[in-house]
Amino acid sequence: MPVEDGQKPDMTFKDASNLDRRQFLRGLGVCLALPALESLLPQRSSAALPIDSQRQLALTRSGSPLRTAYVYFPNGAIQSNWWPEAAGPGFNLSATLKPLESVRSSIRVLGGLDHACAVGGADGGGDHARANSVFLSGVRPKKSATDLHLGISIDQLMARAVGHQTRLASLELTCDDTRKSSACDSDYACAYQYDISWSSPTTPVAAEANPRLAFERLFGAGSPGQRAESIKRRLATQTSVLDFVIEDARSMQRRLSATDRAKLDQYLTGVRDIESRIRGAERFGPPVDPRIETPLGIPTDQTEYVGIMFDLLLLAFQSDSTRIASFCMAHDGDNRSFSHIGIPEGHHDLSHHQGDADRIAKVAKIDLWYVEQFAKFLIKLRDTTDVDGNSLLHNSMIVYGSGDADGNQHSHNNLPIVLAGGGGGTLSPAAYLDYKSVPACNLYLSLADRMGLQNLPRFGDSTGRIHI
Repeated sequence: MPVEDGQKPDMTFKDASNLDRRQFLRGLGVCLALPALESLLPQRSSAALPIDSQRQLALTRSGSPLRTAYVYFPNGAIQSNWWPEAAGPGFNLSATLKPLESVRSSIRVLGGLDHACAVGGADGGGDHARANSVFLSGVRPKKSATDLHLGISIDQLMARAVGHQTRLASLELTCDDTRKSSACDSDYACAYQYDISWSSPTTPVAAEANPRLAFERLFGAGSPGQRAESIKRRLATQTSVLDFVIEDARSMQRRLSATDRAKLDQYLTGVRDIESRIRGAERFGPPVDPRIETPLGIPTDQTEYVGIMFDLLLLAFQSDSTRIASFCMAHDGDNRSFSHIGIPEGHHDLSHHQGDADRIAKVAKIDLWYVEQFAKFLIKLRDTTDVDGNSLLHNSMIVYGSGDADGNQHSHNNLPIVLAGGGGGTLSPAAYLDYKSVPACNLYLSLADRMGLQNLPRFGDSTGRIHI
């Protein structure tokens, strides 16, 4: 039942040892999801569970939840600035990937991964729509503005397997705060160009672009029908979700281990910080732009916008609200200006550089900016301790990539893809791995194995699994 203003959920905690995580989430979780805490874990080993349950738990080797996220950036990358000089574990990060240096030990640069279904053919134009839609599906979209047909995306397939273990089966985020409908790129449906997650061949999963609404979804907004009213109440009272439960949270802290108390304090501080940042964006209201009506909660500064979304993804994993996520930082073909880094031209226009050195340099700078935002997220994952004492980064698998390889040529082979995280100890050490032209879906099969889908025979256009 949703909590009304001025009321707190009825929760009295007598003995933390008698609580399991699910019971606690039914109380405190009405308003606030919690980080994974060892004090709230059931006092039994996963090894005692039936084989099928062990498979579905998708736990790391040390017993913590394993998380997977897919992060999309648009319009490919300047190839000469992306790829390291030589394959192997002793690789040097390229100019574009240099921001990942501080988390280099958790990085695998994956070369030779292709999406043949995104390549033009009898379908003609529409590379941006295909790049976006094929990225997580590995299926060629049906070219139509109204009759959608693609395939389930790998994140949603994972969500079917492990989503029942968390409050949200999956989380979809985007920084496309405006989008078109009907026909977009070369008469492909706009859903192909804007949505990377698909729950069925005909059903795209709309990503949330408004940080406020994403925050409300994670922290007690109730059902979608209640969300608008929840926003109105919150904006009217300016009451933090923490204020509803802070007394009970403090009561719980006295019953937690020292490690869990520090973890809970760090987590609550992070929640408060995101609330403050969203309110700061809302305080200024929509930007002065008569062409676009910007929803409340969307920062006018793109760096802040992307940063808040990454922080929401961090909190979603930290609170175990979900273990599967996708984040489309911008759809393929995105032509937004990057004036905040001194580039007033549109990204898509610049990506068709035709060999012009000045344009190439500007696109490379945009590529670098995207990696910088991703690096900040990985650093926060690294600095956040999980329930088993390892970092969230260690217990995650984060794919960062684009469905376009070279934006100038609209190529879809040798895609720019990075795999970050430790997979709970199941991923190989840092390296630049060149697979010499195999379907990108082979990577997804290998990740699916680690999420408990070992019996999946194939996915998309996969031809097998790869060693990662």
